[in-house]
Amino acid sequence: MTTFLAGGTGTPKLLAGSDTVFPPSETVVVGNTGDDIELGGVLISPDLDTVLFLDGGVLDRKTWWGIDDDPSITHDELVRIADRTGLDSEPRYLPEDRQTAGREIAQWRRFSGVGEFMQIGDRDRAVHVTRTSLLDEGATLTEATETLADAFGLDRTLLPMSDDPVATIVHTPDGPMHFQAFWVGHDGEPPVETVEFRGAADAEPTEQVLDALSQPVVIGPSNPVTSIGPMLSMERFEQALFETTVVAVSPFIGDQVFSGPAAKLMRAMGYEASTAGVAEAYPFVDAFVLDSEDLTALDRPVVRTDTTLDTDADAARVARAVRDALELSEHTAPPSATQPETDGDQ
Repeated sequence: MTTFLAGGTGTPKLLAGSDTVFPPSETVVVGNTGDDIELGGVLISPDLDTVLFLDGGVLDRKTWWGIDDDPSITHDELVRIADRTGLDSEPRYLPEDRQTAGREIAQWRRFSGVGEFMQIGDRDRAVHVTRTSLLDEGATLTEATETLADAFGLDRTLLPMSDDPVATIVHTPDGPMHFQAFWVGHDGEPPVETVEFRGAADAEPTEQVLDALSQPVVIGPSNPVTSIGPMLSMERFEQALFETTVVAVSPFIGDQVFSGPAAKLMRAMGYEASTAGVAEAYPFVDAFVLDSEDLTALDRPVVRTDTTLDTDADAARVARAVRDALELSEHTAPPSATQPETDGDQ
C-alpha cells in the first residue's frame, strides 16, 4: 500500500494518471480538511471532494473543483437575491459566538449562505447536504466520507486527516480570515502576516490515518502551508512521517511556483519560496522529485523528470519518478544524515 497526502490540486493532478503505477485499490488518500467550511449550514470539504469527484469520474478538470457540467441554479438564485436586496456577497462570517456553537467539526469557519461567495453546483450541493446530514445523525467525518466514496464507486480509500476541527486561518493586516475567504472571497490578494491552524493543539489523526501513515507516503506538488500544513500541525501526524518512508514532489521549479499562493504563504511562514524552502518545511522527507530544470542542491536524494501535470500522460511520468524515488529511499540513510544528491532522470 502507498499513502498520498492530498490538498489543493497538486496531488489530485498526480493521481489522475497514476493508476498503472499506483493501483487505486492499493492506495490510500488522506485529505486536508483545514480548508473545510460551513456555508449556509452545510459542511463543504473541498480537498476531499476533489479526490471524490476525480475517482468518481465526474470532476470538472477545467477548474479542478466541483462536478463537470453541474448546473448552479440554487447558487445563481442566492446571488440574485443578494444583489436585488443590496446584501453584501463578500464572505459573511457568522457572529463570533456562533463560531463555536453547533457542529464541533465546523468551528471557526462558519459562513452565512447569503450571496454564497463560493460557487456551489447543484449536484455538488447534494454531496454537502448528505455529508452534513450524516454528521448530524452522529456519523464521524471519516464515516461520512466512506459513505460518499461508496456512492461514487471509489476503489481508492479516502480518509479525512482528522475527525476533529482544524481551521486554516490566514492573518492579514485587516484581520484574520479563513483560507477560503482569503483565496476565493478575496482572490488571494491580501498581504499575509502568518497562517494559523486553529484547533490543531487539540486535534488528533484517526487510527485509520495513523495506520495509513505506517505505509510509504507520497506528498504531491501541493501547497506546503495550507494544503499539507494543517496535517503537519497535528503532532502525532508529523511524528508518524518521521517514522516511515516519505517522497515529495516539489511544487516549485527552483523559485518559480507552478500555481496558487504557495510562494506568498511560504514567505509569511518564514520559508524561502522555492524548492529549498520546501525541503526545509519537510525535514521528514527521504527523497524528492524535482523538475529536470530545477538544479536545486538538496541534502537528500533527488529524482528528476518533467514535473508538468497538464495531462494524464504527464501524471503517469511523474508517478514513475515517484516510484523510483520510493525505491531509492529504501537504500539510503534517513534525512538526518548527510548524503550526496542522486539524479534519476526519467
